[in-house]
Amino acid sequence: MRFVYSHFPINLNIIDGGKVVEIRNFLGEKRVRIVKLLPGVICEKSTNVKDEIALKGTDLELVSRSAALIHQATLVRRKDIRKFLDGIYVSEKGTLEKTD
Repeated sequence: MRFVYSHFPINLNIIDGGKVVEIRNFLGEKRVRIVKLLPGVICEKSTNVKDEIALKGTDLELVSRSAALIHQATLVRRKDIRKFLDGIYVSEKGTLEKTD
């Protein structure tokens, strides 16, 4: 999932071992959005891409629902959604494979 913002950078903190996501400074608001991920899903920040997180888990449905919860927490309300495109969006779907 990628963070998309035009002016105010979105700050995302991963707490409780990757089970809880804390979103700050969305559209410059002081409100802190807290998203508890579903059981079996872990969130990690990407090391090679700046504003990207990866959701990992064994159950595809729980991972997809957790991604939807994060996306819904950053929906723009009471503004023109054609102008305010800020948010956290799914950028890529697929399986992560271990390299030996």
